[in-house]
Amino acid sequence: MFDMGFTEMMLIGIVALVVIGPERLPGVARTAGKYFGRLKRFMTSVKADVEQELRADELRQILADQQRELDTIKDSMNVAGKAFEKEVNDVSAAGESLTESLDETPSTSEQSSAAGTVEPESTPRKNPKSVAKDQADDVKS
Repeated sequence: MFDMGFTEMMLIGIVALVVIGPERLPGVARTAGKYFGRLKRFMTSVKADVEQELRADELRQILADQQRELDTIKDSMNVAGKAFEKEVNDVSAAGESLTESLDETPSTSEQSSAAGTVEPESTPRKNPKSVAKDQADDVKS
């Protein structure tokens, strides 16, 4: 705390011995030591309190920064969630409209049979050469 060397301490001791006297010097030294110890503990306590407040202030600042980052992340998640819900609703609506349009239009087998162009599937298809031969036989008879 005080930057005092041995020579300064020796000079203060000699002056105190002359001024106070040899009978009262031990009591005064004891009292001065008590007050010096109290002062030193008080200064240490004040220093510790100041450091603790500085650390608490730093922690509050870090906490505030983290809270701001967390709020930013929450906002971006909300925006992404809303965009996702919109896309899901769009896809759902498109699926429903596709389902409705498929229910309204007749199937291709119904359209073909209505036009009369579909051969029954139970009859096998004939080779074109055999069809031509059958036709030639019919013409001869």
